[in-house]
Order: sequence, then structure tokens, then C-alpha cells
Amino acid sequence: MTPTPQHATILLIGASRGLGYALAAEYVGRGAHVVATVRGPHRTALHDLLPAAHGRLEIEHVDINDPAQVLSLRDRLTARTFDLLFVNAGVTNGPEETVADVTDAEFTRLMITNALSPMRVIERLGKLVAADGTIAIMSSGQGSIANNERGGFEIYRASKSALNQLMRSYAARHRDDSRTLLLTAPGWIRDTGVGGPAAPLTIGESIPRLVTVIDAQRHRTGLHYLDHLGRTVAW
Repeated sequence: MTPTPQHATILLIGASRGLGYALAAEYVGRGAHVVATVRGPHRTALHDLLPAAHGRLEIEHVDINDPAQVLSLRDRLTARTFDLLFVNAGVTNGPEETVADVTDAEFTRLMITNALSPMRVIERLGKLVAADGTIAIMSSGQGSIANNERGGFEIYRASKSALNQLMRSYAARHRDDSRTLLLTAPGWIRDTGVGGPAAPLTIGESIPRLVTVIDAQRHRTGLHYLDHLGRTVAW
């Protein structure tokens, strides 16, 4: 039996493929109404989901690295209120690249897309979330400093750690906010850019669990860094 979502209206940023698409499909399947974004004008898997969504899916366009597009999206949605704002954004680079050899451009690309732009989306769109709603970002277990004992994906790890730190600063500035703040770690998934054939999870195994975890946190104030099983991830 499909659980009833605690978050009935969702604004999902970054849903054209991968984890974002799976989140959109899972919430639609649970009966939520989802406004999901894609970056460009091209048809995506999300468009193919429209017929089966029976009116519970709307598609908007935004490139979160373009501040003007984020503001335009806010203006288009300004009269609406959402139970959940979920920002799914992430790019990666070669896992072997380190600070010794990564280019300035590649370092900047990861830091802007993985840390700066998601937080700017929250700054611009956070007011669209209900007072008892949730603001969440797709982080990663690789953003954990305490758990980094193997290395690899050095620049990606740094960008997700930066995201986590910025979200902590946001929480500190909004310590009296009644909304739930979440950093989510979906697990090591083999069908993603950071995964690989050795990863133990598929998107289909991770995302339904992650949605259940997100819904379980509603009305729990403060900032929480949780994995797809609801376990606290070490900072």
C-alpha cells in the first residue's frame, strides 16, 4: 500500500533525470502534487511522466546557476505555498582529481553548482514554503568530514561539505524558523555519476526510502543531516 505523503505539495528543483526524476515520480505516485523543474527546453523523462501523473505534475524551467532565472521562477510561483521545497543539484568530476591538479574552472564549476547555487535557491524560494513545511537539499554522505577516511572524489567531497556548512549557517540565521531543514544523503548508488558498478544501491531502492525519511521529519524543527534510512550522518 502506497503511503500518504506528509508533504502534499512539492516544489522540486532539478528533476529531469536521475535522483531528481525518481523523487518526482515517487511523490506523484504517493498522491502529492509536484511542481518540478528542468534546466533547458529539451524534452526529458519528466515530460514522459505527465500522462501518468493525472494532473499532479507541473513542469517549470530554471537553471539554478542563473540568478535571473531563479528570480523569474519565484515570481511565477509567488502566489503559491508548498509543503516541501527540495533542491536537487549536483555535478561531479573525475574521482582521481585532487587540488594538486584540478583546474580553476572545474573547481569553480563544482563549488557553484553544488554549494552556492542550491543555497541561493533556498534564499530566493524559501518563503514559498509553509510555516510548518520542510526545506531540503540533496547532499551526500561524501560531504561528511568525519567519515572521509578513503579519499577519492576530493573536489566533489569538498563541494558537498561546503554545502553542508552553508546550510548550517542558514539554520543559524533562521534559528527561530518553525520549518524543518534537511540535508539528505541518498546512499552509494550505482546508477549515478558518483556511484559505479560496486555501489550497493539502485535509485529505485534508495529514493522511496529517502522520501519516507523526508516525510517523517515534518514538524521536527532545526537542521538534520540524514541518510536514506533516517540515520544521522556525522558532520
